[in-house]
Amino acid sequence: MRVTLERAALVKGLTHVHRVVERRNTIPILSNVLLKAENGELRLRATDLDLEVTESVAAQVEQPGATTVPAHTLYDIVRKLPDGAQVSLTSGDDATSVQLEAGRARFTLQALPEADFPDLTAGDMDNRFSLEAGAFKRLIAKTQFAISTEETRYYLNGIFLHCTDGDDGDKVLRAVATDGHRLARVDITAPDGADGMPGVIVPRKAVAEIDRLIEASDAELTIELSDNKIRFTIGSVILTSKLIDGTFPDYSRVIPSSHDKVLNVDTRSFEKAVDLVSTVSTERGRAVKLSLGDGQVVLTVNNPDSGTATEEIAANYDGDSIDIGFNARYLLDIANQLEASDARFELSDPGSPTVVRDGDDASALYVLMPMRV
Repeated sequence: MRVTLERAALVKGLTHVHRVVERRNTIPILSNVLLKAENGELRLRATDLDLEVTESVAAQVEQPGATTVPAHTLYDIVRKLPDGAQVSLTSGDDATSVQLEAGRARFTLQALPEADFPDLTAGDMDNRFSLEAGAFKRLIAKTQFAISTEETRYYLNGIFLHCTDGDDGDKVLRAVATDGHRLARVDITAPDGADGMPGVIVPRKAVAEIDRLIEASDAELTIELSDNKIRFTIGSVILTSKLIDGTFPDYSRVIPSSHDKVLNVDTRSFEKAVDLVSTVSTERGRAVKLSLGDGQVVLTVNNPDSGTATEEIAANYDGDSIDIGFNARYLLDIANQLEASDARFELSDPGSPTVVRDGDDASALYVLMPMRV
């Protein structure tokens, strides 16, 4: 194999694929990126056996071929090369090493044969639809914060992606994530072809990678599904991931259907107040108490080790006075997703889940479990 290409093209492709590769691997080939040169392009592929990313970049192919080299080492070398450099990659007949040349710089990298590299993309994808990449990015960006990190409940370690009827009866593509303490549910208009898709749980790592890969919001994103895999294609990048094999819980049961108290506050003022009073909280005691009264809400944190904090902000509230506690970190995570000037809290009592809405936006809904204060 001998191929020459621009440093900028190579570093962009490696940026997309090398993140999949774990720093420590017990299987040597999984530390490598597959390089395949043919038909005027260099194809880069990396995998951790659960997730695979492929990208093709334009190149001058003098001799077609394929090999694999350490992904992070190659990426670190290429990104340190000067802008505008021409990078040449050459592998010998023995396929045990690859020579990298750029200007006066020379590197020899250990290589492993292409035949040893695993292929995650095998199999047919029965469901296929396309949509604007920016719409899908919004869908996952506003829900991924609520993905559980608790490995024992593995079926919560991703986003539940499915097509269903929205609150107004129209078909929507819906993303739901929960860790048992908070829940995020966001809808977008269902694209053509999505109606027949099965409900799938997309793993946390795949969600984070596709979120990073979507750079241009007006680009087209194609999604393909099989019983156990999902594939995203955007431009020259293809991301394939295994799905979580499990049953996502009936999330609709934890969304309160009735409430008798509504609190409206300025989103950014509320966010700043929570951030301010939580300064004296600790990891163990992150509770912030909201005292709702006529036209105001008082936020209080009481930490026996470091002191107390109180802040008062104006609010639109005319219900019965109530004290309710929430995890400050969870409140900030939700507030960070809100785009409207007003945040709407729908409550019933201090022991019941609270619904948070992004102003009048019916497409986004968040549920937060209270804490004892």
